[in-house]
Amino acid sequence: MSDRDSGSSFLIGFILGAVAGVAVGFLYAPKSGKETRALLKEKIGEMRGKANEATAETQKRIKDKLG
Repeated sequence: MSDRDSGSSFLIGFILGAVAGVAVGFLYAPKSGKETRALLKEKIGEMRGKANEATAETQKRIKDKLG
């Protein structure tokens, strides 16, 4: 397996693990539905931003390695 494959596999696993962790956390949170939805919307926005940053960084590294 190449370095590129293991890096992207790790990234995908990390993102899926984070999503699963957040989902379980929300299921056990003692908040009202309205508060939970607002918090979920905020966290999804944060995760989207982090995923976009990670994607951009990965693309940059691939371009740098390929020349």
